[in-house]
Amino acid sequence: MQRTETAWPAVFTATLCGVAVAMNIGKVPIALPQLREEFDLSLVAAGWMVATFNTIAVLSGVFIGIWVDRVGALRFCLIGLAASALGGILGIAGPDANALLLSRVAEGFGFIAIAASAPTLVSAATAPSQRRLSLSIWSSFMPAGASLSILLAPPILASAGWRGLWWLVLGMLAVAVLALVSRRQDYASIASRPHEGMADVKQALHQSTPWLLTLAFSFYSLQFFAVANWLPTFLKEQRDLSPVSIALLSALVIAVNVPGNLLGGMLLHRHTNRGRLIAAASLTMGLCGIGIFSDALPDLARYGLCLTLTFIGGVIPAAVLSSPSVLAANPQQIGTLQGLFLQGANFGQFVGMPLIAGVVAASGHWGSALAVTGPAAAISTAIGLVLSRRRL
Repeated sequence: MQRTETAWPAVFTATLCGVAVAMNIGKVPIALPQLREEFDLSLVAAGWMVATFNTIAVLSGVFIGIWVDRVGALRFCLIGLAASALGGILGIAGPDANALLLSRVAEGFGFIAIAASAPTLVSAATAPSQRRLSLSIWSSFMPAGASLSILLAPPILASAGWRGLWWLVLGMLAVAVLALVSRRQDYASIASRPHEGMADVKQALHQSTPWLLTLAFSFYSLQFFAVANWLPTFLKEQRDLSPVSIALLSALVIAVNVPGNLLGGMLLHRHTNRGRLIAAASLTMGLCGIGIFSDALPDLARYGLCLTLTFIGGVIPAAVLSSPSVLAANPQQIGTLQGLFLQGANFGQFVGMPLIAGVVAASGHWGSALAVTGPAAAISTAIGLVLSRRRL
């Protein structure tokens, strides 16, 4: 039985679960100097500490999505929160860097488990007429969680060290568990139809549209993280700013992605075509990238373009992650589609960052990153134009 009214507290509870696990994205890069000093980590080891989190999603996103659809979204969401908490505890209590690395595996699994299962809960709590909007609100979970970690990190790292930041995330996870359990009745409708095994999986994936959306999301992720990862390094190595200034400026660039997500949600709620949104946002990101990686512009203008890129780019996650509202034939296919999208996004980041680093290292200047981000923006724009001809 479909809802006639949206249970907004349940929608925000599911989104809170995403925000809590996404805080694990922001906490390690900002705490990396302390981690390297305490555990005597090399640059390579530190890189693996960051990348391991994404590796789980790159290798298993769609499979975890299928698993979500089979096991049940509410149960899997609780599993994801538990895995994230276990990872945090292991990181705090672990005696060495190997334990910390293992903790990142658990946190990475928890992240993809929530990212694949919570959208089904959001859909179950939402009236059909408002599903585009509610799923777009959900799409803001990653930048909201990551930027929250970065914003809160400086005073916590100064007073309680990196373990204090880990305890903060564990506290958020505990709040999310309690909130989710208290709203469980709002998600009851997702169990109304049994999963039909591979029939549901094939129906969900036997379309070209989800794969095109995955590619667009992958190229978006490459561009977004190119800027998000470039900025702290640039501010430290080229401008020698203080850690607090770097954290605030970097967090703001990520945080403005949230209102971009919400803007995308409002446009989708008014039935703006997803393909047109993706094409327009991708073109804007590409043009911003030209200015960002150009030494010809003053720093203030380049920073403004960083904000513009991540804000306008925010409509792309909203367009992609809310698309199961029209692509999924039933709620049992949502997890499969979300897993596919998230695998694409993480693949873009996982492949794009080393590629950009290699190009920049070979040339000796950041402007050469355009050789990677430029084609990514062009291809994503072309994909958006193709999708604009479809009823999305």
